[in-house]
This record gives sequence, structure tokens and C-alpha cells, in this order.
Amino acid sequence: MSKVFKPGIQRCGIGGFSLVEVLIALVIMSVGMLGIAGLYVHSMQAGRTSIFRHQAVTLAGDIADRIRANPRGGVAYMAAAADFNCVGGGVDCSPAEMAQNDILLWEQQAAGSLPNGAVNIVFNNGVVPNTYQITVSWDEAGQNPPPQYRLTIPVAGP
Repeated sequence: MSKVFKPGIQRCGIGGFSLVEVLIALVIMSVGMLGIAGLYVHSMQAGRTSIFRHQAVTLAGDIADRIRANPRGGVAYMAAAADFNCVGGGVDCSPAEMAQNDILLWEQQAAGSLPNGAVNIVFNNGVVPNTYQITVSWDEAGQNPPPQYRLTIPVAGP
């Protein structure tokens, strides 16, 4: 019996994917997934940095408002923090005592909201108008020196 070939029909050796093609596709997909994971980690780090910077700006603004509310505090804002129970304690505090109490509250907020949060105030009495330089710094992974935020505010003299 002879084989009859019909015109238009051809036999081709079409098979499935070869193992090499599958492995190449897996490598390409793996590289893409690693890229996506890297972008995700980077966005998480940037979000954390953004939160810390926001906290630093908020802390600096908070103490700036406290200084403006107590302009006679002067150099007491550079003194050591002390708890005079000035707010809500029924105690009548002097401007210097209020300043030291403000510093105590501010340092507690910095310690609670920033990793190794450190705060500092420098009072410049020799310039007109008097100014305070407020510095908030914190530790952040991969950044040396640690980041910091500085704010200089002018205030009326006592």
C-alpha cells in the first residue's frame, strides 16, 4: 500500500517548548521579580525617611511655638531640662522654669518619635533680633553623618 499525500497538508515536527526555552523564560522572569522586590524595598526606606523628616520638622515647629509663646525665657531654653509641672499642675512658673519644662517635654517627644533623637537649641543674643537655632537630629541606616533638621527663628528681646 502506497502512501497518498494530499496537496496542502504537510507533516511538521511541531512539538512543545524545549527545556532550554523554559529555563530562559524562568531566568528572565526571576530577574524581573528581583527588580520589583528592589523597588519595593527602596520605596519602604524612602517612606521611613519621609516619616522621620516629618517628625523632625514637627518637633522643631513645636519648640519654636513654645519659644514664641515665652519670649522672656531667653537663655533658659539652652539650660538643662527640668520638670516644674508648669502645664496643668496649678503651679505658677517663671519664664525660665517654663522654658526648662518646655525643653523636658520636647526632649521626651524627640526620644519617643525618632530613633536616637537628639535636640539642641542655641540662643544668639548678640544679633538683632535675637535668634534661636533649633537642631533636631536622628540616626538613620546608611546615612553618615546622621541627618538633621535646622530651624532659625527670630524673637523679640525680653
